[in-house]
Amino acid sequence: MKSDIEIAQNAEMLPITEVAKELDIDADDLELYGKYKAKISDNYLTKIKDNKDGKLILVTAINPTPAGEGKTTTSVGLGQALGKLGKKAVIALREPSLGPCFGVKGGAAGGGMSQLVPMEDLNLHFTGDFHAITAANNLCAALLDNHIHQGNELGIDTRQIVWKRCLDMNDRALRNIVVGMGAKVDGFVREDHFVITVASEIMAVLCLAEDMEDLKRRLDRMIVAYNYDGEPVTAGQLKATGAMAALLKDAIKPNLIQTLEHTPAIVHGGPFANIAHGCNSVRATKAALKMADYVVTEAGFGADLGAEKFFDIKCRQAGLSPDAVVLVATIRALKYNGGVSKNSLDTENLAALERGIVNLEKHIENLHKFGVPVVVTLNAFVSDTQAEIDFVKKFCNDRNCDFAISKVWEKGGEGGIELANAVLNTLKTKASHFAPIYGSHLSIVEKIIRISKAIYGAQGVAFAPAAVKQIEKLEKMGFGKLPICMAKNQYSLSDDPTLLGRPKGFTINVREVYVSAGAGFVVALTGAVMTMPGLPKEPAAYNIDVTNESLITGLF
Repeated sequence: MKSDIEIAQNAEMLPITEVAKELDIDADDLELYGKYKAKISDNYLTKIKDNKDGKLILVTAINPTPAGEGKTTTSVGLGQALGKLGKKAVIALREPSLGPCFGVKGGAAGGGMSQLVPMEDLNLHFTGDFHAITAANNLCAALLDNHIHQGNELGIDTRQIVWKRCLDMNDRALRNIVVGMGAKVDGFVREDHFVITVASEIMAVLCLAEDMEDLKRRLDRMIVAYNYDGEPVTAGQLKATGAMAALLKDAIKPNLIQTLEHTPAIVHGGPFANIAHGCNSVRATKAALKMADYVVTEAGFGADLGAEKFFDIKCRQAGLSPDAVVLVATIRALKYNGGVSKNSLDTENLAALERGIVNLEKHIENLHKFGVPVVVTLNAFVSDTQAEIDFVKKFCNDRNCDFAISKVWEKGGEGGIELANAVLNTLKTKASHFAPIYGSHLSIVEKIIRISKAIYGAQGVAFAPAAVKQIEKLEKMGFGKLPICMAKNQYSLSDDPTLLGRPKGFTINVREVYVSAGAGFVVALTGAVMTMPGLPKEPAAYNIDVTNESLITGLF
């Protein structure tokens, strides 16, 4: 079979104006970025604001493994399958980051016959949203350092600067740097840091903002430093808000593209779920709900990260109420969780499957705690045996979950008909009683403990002395009612990536806690999670090239 990029490059795309007609979007309500990409105008979003909302379907997964799960592929395939059944459906997903594209994970456009196109554009520069976010972030950093150089009227304590520069690339050498070296005119010498763009607070702000007015309010209250009295200094006090908003004026508009089968897809925003809240923008999701009867969205990494934050942060802030959840797993990934090496996953092994399925079990339990009906889907591989499939199906049915096999990678929408019918049956027969897992009235410590025990299955939580002091300060500053954004490794329910399956008796270790006041949540860093990833020994970048005909190769 052809590679993902070969399939995408051979696809016959419709002009985006034709795709938009399916959603009753006039050409005048599109801002075109070439023939196959467009931004949706603010004028159109205003037109549809009183439309009835469609059904909101979240796609999430078990903890990611090297065996692969195919969450985005499933999201795209489900949207295509709903279209084949005659349903008006829209897919609402995140934009990919360049970091994984050139690192180890690869792109985020789906795969096989269930992809978003134009695939290369989406995975690379797309409509420039990430560049705008990077520029706005670094403008704020430049204004901060310039303010200090020009006399420091706000009395900023250079030992308490919390705003970091950003770059949409994996670059470990930039995690800890020194700026201001050289002559006096080159600025004040201090230690500084970089985060990857998807971890920038501006990314979170853009994705949670309802409109430009809300965006500016959120930018205004972002904390960039503390003064000598320990009081917060905001981007608004630096007079950075207007200029940052100007850089983001187009980036805040949702992007419209299509799948291989011409299903409309709104792709906008892209915070990582292991270090940020991991969901596409509120504007994109709310717009999609007004455009279609069924909206398929997803949250990053496993349900312990992306889904929890989708529910507890995004839905809480935006007033969203999901109607169903699709939980993606593979036989291979479950056997990997059961102790089978990556090279032996193609062999039937019911004993390993039984050991590893506890990871799926925990995610099912967690999702049910939010009161949302669950459909489990197995992303099919040719190595799956009937005995293995039957075992998983019975396991899910015994836990009050509909079950379906997904063959969307191989067959596109046609391979997702079973899954689409299972989702439609769940929506018809099971009501959603969605509620967040914790109340806003709880303290920061209580919320962290609640997530760690109820969602991760931890025995307890250990707070580093520095984290204890930070929490005390945040509570005194009035941030105690905000939701929590846990920064944790994605590979395990614990903060130790080597503990697979369903670990027990472990402790979550919180090393640092800080507030993202613009985004409206408190971040808790656990374990050794990094906000600026590094490249692997053999980066994916080694395999990417361009032919003389300007055709990109090696991107996946």
